[in-house]
Amino acid sequence: MTTPDTQRPRSGSDILRTALRRNIGAMAGGTALMGLYQAGETAFPIALGLIVEHTMRDRSPGALGLSIAALAVIITTVSLSWRFGMRVLQKANTTEAHRWRVRVAACGLQPVARDMDLKSGEVLTIATEDADQTADIIEVVPLLISSLVAVVVAAVALGLADIRLGLLVILGTVAIMSILSVLSKRIGASTQEQQARVARAGAKVADLITGLRPLHGFGGNHAAFQSYRKVSTEAKLQAITVAKVNGAYAGAALALNAVLAGAVTLTAGWLAFEGRINIGELVMAVGLAQFIMEPLKLFSEMPKYVMIARASAERMALVLTAPPVTTPGTGRPAAGGDLEVDCVRYGTLRKLKFQVSASEFVAITAYQPRAAADLASVLAATVPPHAYEGVVRVSGQEVADLSVEALRAHLLVNPYDGEIFAGTLRTNIDPSGTSRTVPEAVEASMLTDVVALHREGLDYGVRDRGANLSGGQRQRLSLARALAADTDVLVLHDPTTAVDAVTEQLIARNVAKLRRGRTTLVLTSSPALLDAADRVLVLDEGVITAEDTHRNLLATDEAYCTAVAR
Repeated sequence: MTTPDTQRPRSGSDILRTALRRNIGAMAGGTALMGLYQAGETAFPIALGLIVEHTMRDRSPGALGLSIAALAVIITTVSLSWRFGMRVLQKANTTEAHRWRVRVAACGLQPVARDMDLKSGEVLTIATEDADQTADIIEVVPLLISSLVAVVVAAVALGLADIRLGLLVILGTVAIMSILSVLSKRIGASTQEQQARVARAGAKVADLITGLRPLHGFGGNHAAFQSYRKVSTEAKLQAITVAKVNGAYAGAALALNAVLAGAVTLTAGWLAFEGRINIGELVMAVGLAQFIMEPLKLFSEMPKYVMIARASAERMALVLTAPPVTTPGTGRPAAGGDLEVDCVRYGTLRKLKFQVSASEFVAITAYQPRAAADLASVLAATVPPHAYEGVVRVSGQEVADLSVEALRAHLLVNPYDGEIFAGTLRTNIDPSGTSRTVPEAVEASMLTDVVALHREGLDYGVRDRGANLSGGQRQRLSLARALAADTDVLVLHDPTTAVDAVTEQLIARNVAKLRRGRTTLVLTSSPALLDAADRVLVLDEGVITAEDTHRNLLATDEAYCTAVAR
């Protein structure tokens, strides 16, 4: 059963309401402490005015000592309430930001992709900056209330001295907030656009880093960099627009607050000159006029932060409310089993039909590389069943009827460009720490030389994306991870394109030996892997055009011989 906090939010407003609701206790405590802080700050000039008035009437050392003690109590209250109030609020803020980061990351890591028009770089920005800015609402509301407390206390204190001073503070505050609310809406809209453009620039950087080597290979790096320059320039110009609006807002807030403080001071001076307030009340009024600028500044900035939090929450809602691209089934495939592709039409595939029997080692060589990539995508369930024609069956059950988690636990598709993560060789091979076949997988993938090369062995540190490994080492590490998973059905897509011919021969022989008794499909043009397979299927123009052993095809099929012979 889902609770209100775990249900999928419908909008950014839902996200903000959820954040406020589950932090109500911390916010109440923080508001009380920050209200006490603001009340103490306000009490200081009030107490100073009273001290001046009483000291002028009673000039005894005892009265002076009592006054100093009263000020010490106020200062201590202000110090401790600020310290503990901000500690409570910042802890709640940080915890709430963490919760939303986890939820956004969970959406990105779900086995069923979500239908959202965002790149991975944009999702990363949403999970970090937007989550932090959304959680700021936890601090904004208590600070807003505590600032209001300060303004009300100051207005009441001034009103007791003279009603005109109190009304001036109240009417001035209302006027300031009315003017600034208009600017805050502009800030919210501009900030939302800036966040979107920065996220797009971040996504472009991620794409460039991933494809940097291929870009250098065919000379496309200049065009790619120009593309990034354009996106980055758009983000910069929008950031300048936001800075201008923020500057106008801050300047207007400061000017309006100064005008109000000046008006209070001048009015108090005039009243004192007229004899309508005494010297102590004048000191209090001047002190409050100076003090009130700080809570007014804080109070006037809060609408801006509310609009920023709302803009960030709306961007998070793009991820959290996005529907899954497909609704998977709930079934589980039987152990072992075969793999059947029945009249599948997708991308370059045209009514593709073949079957890999249980425990068989089959290789498919595609004359068009795109066809192999399309087939790997369909088998990996990254393409939802409704997006292609035909049927894929695992152990006799249609993929559409199986849960994605159960399918991927049974059938693993290892892509040719498998990601390498920061960590160690061991954590890349066995991320869950549960595999019992890590040594066998290391040996079969010929990763033994990498392990032996370093004193740490399998605990050798790997940098992000395997930056401290060669292309061949990264590919063998990815292959070792796939073999260590020890799934019933394994699909390998070009697992040896970055290794030398001798190593490729050894890997082909080792993989065939290690996978004996389990279903294995290899999409490859490697003669070594093709020769190790029980049979080879030729994929040309989206259909299977030939089927035999590698050696028989070499002897009888000239096109095959031309395509795979090295």
